[in-house]
Amino acid sequence: MNQARMRLATVTVAPFLVALVVHLTVFLTLGDRLPDSLAAHFDLSGDSDRASMSRTAFLGGAVALFAGVGVLWVVAALGSPLTARGVKGLTAGGWGLSGLLGYALTATLFANLDATDSSAVRLPPWQLGVAVAVGLAAAGVGLLLTRFVPDPKPEPAGDDGTARIDLADGELAGWSRRTGSGALLAGGLVTLVAGVFVVVLAGWRYGPFVFVIGLLLLVFASAHVSVDRHGLTVRMGVLSWPRIRVPLDAVETASSRRINAVADFGGWGYRIRHKRTGFVLRSGEAIVVRRTNGREFAVTVGDSATAAALLNTLADRRKRG
Repeated sequence: MNQARMRLATVTVAPFLVALVVHLTVFLTLGDRLPDSLAAHFDLSGDSDRASMSRTAFLGGAVALFAGVGVLWVVAALGSPLTARGVKGLTAGGWGLSGLLGYALTATLFANLDATDSSAVRLPPWQLGVAVAVGLAAAGVGLLLTRFVPDPKPEPAGDDGTARIDLADGELAGWSRRTGSGALLAGGLVTLVAGVFVVVLAGWRYGPFVFVIGLLLLVFASAHVSVDRHGLTVRMGVLSWPRIRVPLDAVETASSRRINAVADFGGWGYRIRHKRTGFVLRSGEAIVVRRTNGREFAVTVGDSATAAALLNTLADRRKRG
């Protein structure tokens, strides 16, 4: 693990540890004044909907939540390719989420203080606004701490030509690289955790919708890009599905080009524009393939010049027959 990744992992996991320690401290401090059964589920008006948990279950759930989400954030920090913007997004998102969850769970403890009937406990709606404010303040702290994380090395710009790689007759070659967006990954993780929060506060009615959005963000947050005898293949997400393939006989030329996600494609993810499509996870260098039908397909990935050169070579070999 290089120094940048180690510092990023430390900064990423820190807020969840801090929130967990604060929550445990408050729980132990208030222990004698907390009822055996805690109100843990409230409707949008702030009234308890009669759902309750034992003190042990509430504490265990809080520990599992902070530990689980913290592990997800560390895995994202260690395993995904990140730009400088992605580092800021992942760090700010982790700190903001830990602040939001930490305040909400701790406020729930104070709401249950000295309660004799869990159904009578209230958590006023304004508490949610305070939780959001705490989350935003914590996200600001996370952004400040990214100054201690070395920026990822900038990727080479590549070239706009249609280079080739010398291959002997019958020689096989392949290229592959994983690409991703730290911002989309953080957004997906935040949305999944928010789904749990929605289920706790508002019930299962709205939770599945939030979970679906979170899963879609995670699917489109990373991709494995490869060039081989089959052509250019883009496999999305951890499960490598869905898949996009441009076969060799459909390749006219391939080049490396810098693109701007917003200016060129109007945003991030799988994008469709007039006579061109793209899988765009960030601004920067990309493989751009001009297909034999005149349309273009682009995918943002590092070392795109090598991939484009190999794709041109393999396409030429296929044409020769």
